[in-house]
Amino acid sequence: AGSLGIDLETAVGVILIHNRPQKIPTTFKSPVHSSKHDVGALLLGCSSAGLKGILVIPGLIDADYTRVIPIVVYTLHLPLFIPQASKIAQIISFQNLVSAMMKGSKPMRPMRRDTSFGSTRPVAYLTLRMHDRPVQKITIINGKEQINIQALLDTGEDITTIS
Repeated sequence: AGSLGIDLETAVGVILIHNRPQKIPTTFKSPVHSSKHDVGALLLGCSSAGLKGILVIPGLIDADYTRVIPIVVYTLHLPLFIPQASKIAQIISFQNLVSAMMKGSKPMRPMRRDTSFGSTRPVAYLTLRMHDRPVQKITIINGKEQINIQALLDTGEDITTIS
């Protein structure tokens, strides 16, 4: 009940004989959640895997991905055997915020379905709709003039933006 993620088990035993990344199939098939393709997941290595010398490369699983989820691993301690049914990674599910923002509109990219490893389109979403904004009451003073406002603040390294 207290676990944040879902453990992934390796479907086969693997011997790592080089230090290049290698895909290992798991026993878990996507989609992560069946709520109309609005839940994706972040794949992360378990800390116990790192202690055994297994380095898991983090990855994102799209909400519309429909195949067995592989784990990409490598090691610096060769050779290394990973037995079948090893729990070396976990996935942490999260709501696809871009999908939630675009509900009812035409899909912006093709569905991933059974393809993997790669971008479906060169698009980046750098802003999201915020329901609870970091607003602060501030007073701006210029000489003898002053104004009190509720402001959305964004502090940068050498500049502050007030909206």
